[in-house]
Amino acid sequence: MMGPKQEAQAALFYEFSLEGHVPQNHLLRSIDRFVDLSDIRQYLAEFYSHTGRPSIDPELLIRMLLVGYCFGIRSERRLCEEVHLNLAYRWFCRLDLSDPVPNHSTFSKNRHGRFRESALLRHLFEKTVARCIADGLVSGQRLAADASLIEGETENKLIWGINLWSNANKQNSTPKDDWDRSAIDPADAPRAVKEYLDVLDDAVFGAASEVEPKFTSHSDPASQCLS
Repeated sequence: MMGPKQEAQAALFYEFSLEGHVPQNHLLRSIDRFVDLSDIRQYLAEFYSHTGRPSIDPELLIRMLLVGYCFGIRSERRLCEEVHLNLAYRWFCRLDLSDPVPNHSTFSKNRHGRFRESALLRHLFEKTVARCIADGLVSGQRLAADASLIEGETENKLIWGINLWSNANKQNSTPKDDWDRSAIDPADAPRAVKEYLDVLDDAVFGAASEVEPKFTSHSDPASQCLS
């Protein structure tokens, strides 16, 4: 016998727990065991005003960014939508069912504001590396950097693969015979490029080896392709 038609009726009271709806083998549970962001509020204390409306919790923003990185969500607008809908994401971000998700514009404002001024992301990166060294996961004795010029067919393929991954590719590059550094005016560069140039060591340009690159990337001149 056919059952009755399901009608959506709002209940007066709900008993619901996010903890019980996130599987024990979920990836975010494994990550959450090692995420310690307890010190970032104190780290950012001087960058927040003691008056006005309460700001967005910086730990929430970092946890949302971790969700985006782990699950390949590149759009911050879509990230906010996914956190709003996904119970596991809400659980990881410490959001209850009724808690609002920050607007996507909050990320860019903080990235170019408090996070940049306080070097918070560098602090978190160094803290993570220090913990990995303490737990024996890495030695901390060697460093691998992009845009290295290394002779050898196998190494060249590896560096070319890295350059493709980092937006430094032949589709946005100039052959070495046509590359004229003197024609570049640093004053025309956007802010991100100027900040990059301010901390860039001149030795980066070709100092790793004497190999002449065949292509030079427009987006990152230090990422020179060999093949």
